[in-house]
Amino acid sequence: MRKIAIVGDIGSGKTFFSKLFGYPVFNADLVVSNIYKEDKFLFRKIKKKFPDKISTFPLKKEDLLKIIFHKHTNLNTLGKIIHPTVRKKMKEFFKINKKKKFVVLDVPLFLENRLNKKKDIIIFVESDKKKITQKLKRRKNINLKLINILKKNQLPPGLKKKKSTYIIKNNFVRNTAKKNVRLIMKEINK
Repeated sequence: MRKIAIVGDIGSGKTFFSKLFGYPVFNADLVVSNIYKEDKFLFRKIKKKFPDKISTFPLKKEDLLKIIFHKHTNLNTLGKIIHPTVRKKMKEFFKINKKKKFVVLDVPLFLENRLNKKKDIIIFVESDKKKITQKLKRRKNINLKLINILKKNQLPPGLKKKKSTYIIKNNFVRNTAKKNVRLIMKEINK
C-alpha cells in the first residue's frame, strides 16, 4: 500500500481532489468532526482543560471557536489533545486498507505534523488565491477569522510545494481536475 498525501492551502481543493483518485480516503477533518461528536473521553479532557468554555456534550463548534478565539495558542493545546486519537484512527484506516494499492490522505497538517515517510507521494494542490477566497466566502458557516488563525499554524504554501512530489493545478473545473489526476496517476504507476 502506497500513501498519496494531498496538501495545499486552506480552500485549495484538497478534499475535492482526494476523492478523484478513486482510492480509500482518510479525511482528517471529517475524523476530527466525528471525534468531537462521539468521543466522550476526549470531551472530558477538553472540558477539564477549558471548563469555562465548554457547555455540553457533544462539543459544539461555537464552544471550540470560543476556546480558539480566547487565545490563539489554545488551537495548539486542542491539537495536542486530539491528534493522538486522529493518528490512532489513521493507523486503523491503514490496517483496514493494507491490501489496497494506494490510499489517499486528506490531512491538512500532514507535513506540519511530520507524518510523511520517504516513500509517500505528496501532491500539492495549487490554486489561485483570489479564487480560493471567493470559494471560501461562498461556503456555509465560514469564519474568515478562524481561517486566518488556522493558516498561521500551517507551513507556507510555497514550502509545502517544495516538499511535494507533484504539483496539481486547480482551476476549479471538474473535467480538468479529473484529467490532471489521471496524468499524475499515470506518472506514479510508471
